Amino acid sequence: MSVRDAALAPPEAPDALDTLYVPPGAEQEENIQHSLFGEILDWMLAPLLLLWPMSIAITYLVAKSIANQPFDHALEDSITVLAQQVREVDGKVFSRLPGSARDILRADDVDQVFIQISGPRREHIDGDRDLPLPPDDERLRNGRVHFRNDLMHGTPVRIAFSYVNLRPLAKRGDEPWAALVQVAETLDKRAQLANEIIKGVILPQFIILPIVLALVWFALARGLSPLAQLQERIRARRPDDLSPIDSRQVPEEISPLVGSLNDMLERLSQTIEMQKRFIADAAHQMKTPLAGMRMQSELALRQLDPEEIRRSLEQLAKSSESATRLVNQLLALARAENQPNAGLAYEVLDLCDSARDTVQDWVQASFAHRIDLGFEQPEAPVPIAANAMMLREMLSNLIDNALRYTPAGGSVTVRVRRELDLAILEVEDSGPGIAPAERAHVFERFYRILGNSAPGSGLGLAIVREIAQQHGAEVDIFNNPRSGQKKSPGCLFRLTFPPPRVTDEDNS
Repeated sequence: MSVRDAALAPPEAPDALDTLYVPPGAEQEENIQHSLFGEILDWMLAPLLLLWPMSIAITYLVAKSIANQPFDHALEDSITVLAQQVREVDGKVFSRLPGSARDILRADDVDQVFIQISGPRREHIDGDRDLPLPPDDERLRNGRVHFRNDLMHGTPVRIAFSYVNLRPLAKRGDEPWAALVQVAETLDKRAQLANEIIKGVILPQFIILPIVLALVWFALARGLSPLAQLQERIRARRPDDLSPIDSRQVPEEISPLVGSLNDMLERLSQTIEMQKRFIADAAHQMKTPLAGMRMQSELALRQLDPEEIRRSLEQLAKSSESATRLVNQLLALARAENQPNAGLAYEVLDLCDSARDTVQDWVQASFAHRIDLGFEQPEAPVPIAANAMMLREMLSNLIDNALRYTPAGGSVTVRVRRELDLAILEVEDSGPGIAPAERAHVFERFYRILGNSAPGSGLGLAIVREIAQQHGAEVDIFNNPRSGQKKSPGCLFRLTFPPPRVTDEDNS
């Protein structure tokens, strides 16, 4: 029985396939443990400490405005008194302010007060000549008291001024006919009052601010106490206690975190249960070949007939082969399950090349089983992103499974094809097939179809499913459409691989 020449002869080798770029792991952030308490405290105190100087500046401006009001009223009263003393007689302006009244207006223990009366042409009538005059603006000649800040001998002063209409109904051409009355004082009393106001506002803040900080600290510690309590409850658990955490005993904001922890505990519990079941099943499966080996060895020791001894040793060799295969498949399954944690490295490879090489490894086994093993492939390469070793292990288990369940004289075909961007790997045989009700269970560990006498451990298809999942491939089981027999419908395993991921570095 010869192997079909389908495609065991290698086709023209295409250009070397680009290696799939495995981007380096994102640079890990500095391993700095952040404090939730400190983060919240920073976000609360930073705005507070930022706004506090702004509050002081605004308070100072408001205090100056408040301090100006009473003193401006006093200047306004002085303007009113002076305006009443200005008269015009025969076209001349003069002041009837007696010296005692002038002294009263100037009397001040803190500030200096300056008085000035000017005529319609801004000529000096009475008071201090050096007091600066206001801008000549018609809008200021409305009889009301106006205020401005200016300098007197280099000293800042606050000046109140008003225009006194001497002839309200008479005009002398276009020339205005009004006297100017000004009263100015230095700003010492105003500064003292503003400072007193600021002290009255700021000093209590120095007392209140530490109290606020202490209250914020206490409130945060109180608010985060449920986290500490949750931590204590988790630490108090027994090592084997994977029961869900009661979410009713935690605040509403922590409930999603507790829910995620419960989901993780449930998955962990399922994983541990699966591991326990796997160990128990593996131990049970190992007992059978080991017990057979022990029985055959004891039987061989008691035999005297060389033929009987030879027969016992042959059975011992078969049991040893069965145990070796079981151990190898257990190791393969453990290796497949642990690959994600070990960092499985993928590369872009031609599925045709990998499948053809694996088929060639099973040619001698197909001769021993008297089964026609064939391989079919398309003309063009079929690239996939895979780990070459794990892909070979998966396909070997599929071929081994097909050879074991296909009777002598049957056929097994490994086929690679492409549909759109998807890579398809098929292994079909002419064996008894798998009933639809059994197809959901054949991928379980140690699962064997009842009534099937073919040797095996029940781990091969579990290994296939595990490796397929790691490669993002889907596994489907069908009847062999080429069988055409009801008693032997055959079986078709189809693996569908996604298109390989191509990065910018692959194209460069």
